[in-house]
Amino acid sequence: MDERIAKYINDMLQSISEIEMALQRFGKQYENFESDVVFRKFVERNIEIMGEAMNRILKIDSSIDITAARKIVDTRNYVIHAYDSLKADILWAIVVNHIPRLKKELVGLLNV
Repeated sequence: MDERIAKYINDMLQSISEIEMALQRFGKQYENFESDVVFRKFVERNIEIMGEAMNRILKIDSSIDITAARKIVDTRNYVIHAYDSLKADILWAIVVNHIPRLKKELVGLLNV
């Protein structure tokens, strides 16, 4: 694997780890997430990092085997550019439904 791709995958895994730590600290209840602006902004920032890292990966190897790679980049763009219409429930769905699956894929790529 290209060293740059491995670095960007590790950056994504670091962001996932930080989100997991925040879930431990703030709790895994949507109500906590929705009412705590610091928690939401923290998650937003880490989603931005993951999207930027994915964008850089795709520039190096557009055929990388990561499910919804383009959607990860699109999500980053949405968080940054449509910040005023971003809803907490959309972010929460990403955290709960998509990030655990992404983590497994990224770890699998590094272990190949």
